This record gives sequence, structure tokens and C-alpha cells, in this order.
Amino acid sequence: MNRGTKSWIVYASLLVLFWGVWGAFSSEPNSRYGYPNEMIYIIWAFTMLIPAYFAMRGNTFDRRPIAAAYGLVAGLTGAGGQLLLFHALANGPAYLIFPLVSLSPVVTVVMAMALLRERIKRLALVGVVAALAAIVLLSIPSAKDDSNSHGPWLLMAILICVAWGVQAFCMRKAAVVGVNDATTFGWMTISGLLLVPVAFVMMGDFPSDAPWQAPALTAVTQVLNAVGALFLVMAFSRGKATVVAPVTNALAPVLTIVLSLAVYQTLPNVWGTLGIVLALAGSTLMVYSDEKSGESSVAPGAAEDGADMSPVAQKS
Repeated sequence: MNRGTKSWIVYASLLVLFWGVWGAFSSEPNSRYGYPNEMIYIIWAFTMLIPAYFAMRGNTFDRRPIAAAYGLVAGLTGAGGQLLLFHALANGPAYLIFPLVSLSPVVTVVMAMALLRERIKRLALVGVVAALAAIVLLSIPSAKDDSNSHGPWLLMAILICVAWGVQAFCMRKAAVVGVNDATTFGWMTISGLLLVPVAFVMMGDFPSDAPWQAPALTAVTQVLNAVGALFLVMAFSRGKATVVAPVTNALAPVLTIVLSLAVYQTLPNVWGTLGIVLALAGSTLMVYSDEKSGESSVAPGAAEDGADMSPVAQKS
């Protein structure tokens, strides 16, 4: 594989693997042990230190203000959106919130086309539309809950959608202006830790009566989440945001559904099945179109880490 043009596919695939497995088991601490979502966030914030350590090995931390700006915005929009999601789910129906939040790649694609002047071919455009439709379909649960169907949750869901779309754009923009992946991920880690006190306030009381399995299972699953976030940064620095955002957001839920089917014997609903088909078709079209174009989309920020930043990446 030509690293100059196609290495984003490797990191996007690793992201799908890690986030797909994480998605299948991420709800276990809360559903099985009643572990607070805010505590799950806190543990996740600290697990980010693990991939951050390996990312920084052999790389120089970019101390330029522009690196801090894009890194902090990417981190705060991502982590802040996660905290806001907990609050939204406590006040609104998940079956409406998740489809709205899942449209974040639309924000990323629009920003990339308008501000980064990224071009998208017709074949890839068809793939993007299919992937975005798949993301929404995959977010529709099999059964509706009895939560209120109106209220402040709608504004929060929209804000989360915009925040996560902006986060993905900032990852790509940071690489375009020459910020290396390790620095961007380092600032994202710092941002996540800065919001830990906010999570404590939202949680209220520390879950002292939780069994040890709850934090242990949380730590294991959130490490997958954290490592996946690093691969996301690396994918955005090597591939166009107009392609990477829809592909990763469409395929990760597909793997989650497949694993859930194997582990929990849970069949997807009609919308989920249609979403899987559209996700696979759309992603295939986008990857095929990108390979056919032969254009290099590797940003300056990705060129600095010639040996790459992880044992997994070195084998790719």
C-alpha cells in the first residue's frame, strides 16, 4: 500500500476495530452494575494517558499557539460533547437524540469542503450520502423508550452534533497546518482531564458501593475507546475529512452490531439491517473513489512521524 495516499485506510480500519469492540461492551458497566456514566467519563479521561504516552515516544511536542488552539478545541468539543450527551440522555429520548448526534459528519464534510477546499468526486459523494444515511439508520434503536419527546434535550443534541463535527474538522486542520498527531492527541488528553471536575459535579456522590468489576470493566473498555481516538487523529491527518468522517462513523456501528449479534444473540431491526448495507456500500464507494483518484491527502502533520507512533501501526 502506498503510504503517501492510502495509509488513512489502515488507521481508519484500526479505529473501526477498536471502536466497534468498545461499542459492543461500553454499556456493560452501567447496565450491569449501575455505574454512573459520569464516572465512566472520568475513567476514560485517565485512560487517554496510555495511548498519549506511546504517541509521544519519539515525537516532539509542538509548542506553537496554533497547535494548542486546534488541539484544545478538538479535545474540549469532543469531551464536552460527551458530558453534554449524558445530560441530554437524562432528559430526552435516546431514539431521537442519537440519530441527531450521528449527523456530526455532515458538519465535518461541509467545513472541510468550505474551509479546506477539499474536493469530492461524484462516486465518493454517492458514498458519503449512503454512509450518512446509514449512520442515522444505525442509530435508531429497536424499541422506543418513554422519555419526554420535547424539551432542552433537542438543543443539547444539536450542540453535540456540531461539537463533534467541529472536533473532527480541527483534527484535520491541525495536521494541515503541520501539527503532528502526537501533539494533537496530547492536547485532547489534557482537555479530557480538564473536564474531570465537571464530571464529578454532575455525578454528585462518588459511587463507593460499586463492585470492583464496574471500574475494572470500564477501564478495559475505555482503553479501547482511547486508543481508537488516537487512530482517528492519525486517520484524519492522512485522509480527507470528507471521506474519513463518514467512513469511520458508518463502519464502527456495523462491527458493534455484528459483535452484539454474536455475543448477545441480538438481531438488528429492519433499519439497522438497511443501515449495515448502506454503510458497507457507501464506505466501499468512498474508498474505491479515493484509490482511483491517486491524490495524496497526507497532511504535513502526518509526515513528521515516519516510523509512526504505535506498535500496531508499525506492522501496517
